[in-house]
Amino acid sequence: MAFAKKDEGVAVIAPANIVRTTLHIEGTAPFVQNKFSRKARDKMMRDMATPKSEKKAKSALPPRNYDDDFAQAQHKAVAGWNGIPCPAFRAAMIDACRTVNMVMTKAKMSVFVIPDGFDADDGTPLVRLNSPTPPERTESLVRNDNGGADIRVRAMWRQWTADVTVEFDADMITIESVANLLDRAGRQVGVGEGRPYSKNSVGQGWGTFEVRQGG
Repeated sequence: MAFAKKDEGVAVIAPANIVRTTLHIEGTAPFVQNKFSRKARDKMMRDMATPKSEKKAKSALPPRNYDDDFAQAQHKAVAGWNGIPCPAFRAAMIDACRTVNMVMTKAKMSVFVIPDGFDADDGTPLVRLNSPTPPERTESLVRNDNGGADIRVRAMWRQWTADVTVEFDADMITIESVANLLDRAGRQVGVGEGRPYSKNSVGQGWGTFEVRQGG
């Protein structure tokens, strides 16, 4: 027996209720940055573009320039200021959804971090990092994937703040919840190298922060 299709009528869709708020955060632990440098990218591209027959079995590496490694570890905007990638904050907020049983895919569609500028080198969207002192160079002994030891040079800010502008759909999440989600992200996930909720390790307790005002 055939059934007639139900007439659903015309869908009425309200416009997205998009709201912006700026939240002031203060670091509760040092923020450490290790940007994938242009030098490393250029070398990778050269290696990939070189035919295997032309590659030398052993090639002499130039002397390591640690000052250059330190400079290239930093995200710097076109205007010259240091910044933290917007995706780091957004990813931390989405990860923090685990702490409140919020569906992560819902957060992906409702919460976005608005950049203050863009990286002068690779165009990464950045939130401006504010600090009373310039970054210091820190060296860490690490193990590469092949088991060999290496020294990684990173930039560290011991005191830091930022004003994070968040755009969100107010029909999906409240402004208070946005502030609380960012605060949980700072306390329980963190940003940058050595953060507590690192995908590759348990972290070193770096990159934590708290929401101090705003919302």
